[in-house]
Amino acid sequence: MRPEDILLPTPAGVYCKIGGFHIDPTRPVDKAMITHGHSDHARAGHGAVLATQETLDLMRLRYGETYALSTQAVRYGETVTLGGARVTFYPAGHVLGSAQIAIEANGLRIVASGDYKTVVDPTCVAFELVACNVFITEATFGLPVFRHGNADAEIAKLLRSVALFPDRAHLVGAYSLGKAQRVMALIRKTGYDQPIYLHGAMEKITRYYESRGIDLGRFELARAANKAELAGTITLCPPSTLKELWSRRFPDPVTCFASGWMRVRARARQHQVELPLVISDHADWDGLTATIAATGASDVWVTHGQEEALVHWSVTHGLQAQPLNIIGYGDEDETGDVTESSDLAAMS
Repeated sequence: MRPEDILLPTPAGVYCKIGGFHIDPTRPVDKAMITHGHSDHARAGHGAVLATQETLDLMRLRYGETYALSTQAVRYGETVTLGGARVTFYPAGHVLGSAQIAIEANGLRIVASGDYKTVVDPTCVAFELVACNVFITEATFGLPVFRHGNADAEIAKLLRSVALFPDRAHLVGAYSLGKAQRVMALIRKTGYDQPIYLHGAMEKITRYYESRGIDLGRFELARAANKAELAGTITLCPPSTLKELWSRRFPDPVTCFASGWMRVRARARQHQVELPLVISDHADWDGLTATIAATGASDVWVTHGQEEALVHWSVTHGLQAQPLNIIGYGDEDETGDVTESSDLAAMS
């Protein structure tokens, strides 16, 4: 059996013919396997959705109770059989509840990574390497220029700036699911015990993280504080709000942006960011290439990002490789989240 007899790229996303399901489909389908809760992977309107409990909960928080006709929670390490395919979920280390999806049939194993990172993150289960014949990898930061470095060092840079400018507020643009909570946890790791302020759009998801036993310390909504109280503080907000009227309620704000894209100075200038923080929830170039090699896969399918460079690397290292060229995935740090943007004004 060939890999193409098990999985096939289609305009709606990767489709498992023998199992009758799509993985992270870009449009409504009868049965969807969802790797994680970010809006470019987890969409409403499917017939049946299979995902981790956390991903199902996050989809419900964002889309409401009727986001799918039926749902099924799958635990890490649990195997379910669908048609002629055996499907197992493994931790992806991207955000809370994120999973890689392994499909096995006739002695062949294909692993779809979804989004992943291999560095330690206190807010989600660590990435688990899964040996496979075919590895479908993301490539958001699939260029050699992207080497993220040490996230703790970026947080230290933020806290030095807070100490240096006690009369200014620090606004940190961070994606509302995963990045914001990871930044909070990294700040707390340093011993910082002051309240961290949040834009209202981040409250629901952050409280859900707390309900899953993730300690993020004391946080408050920025709208409840007056301008003077916000001097010398840290506030997390969706990146799009850094340029909006909302930011004017803060005293002489220092604009920060926590993203892997901040490695590129032109991106920081484009977003008018004063203090770029290179913190990413995606694997960087070294993480991507090391993971591909470690899986032992002889065939690599590349999607979601800088596909051609990673295909070229794979081929030069003796692997078969191809880009999937599926339209509909985008980096959430760069594009924002349409499911939240419509509510930002009401929540601010």
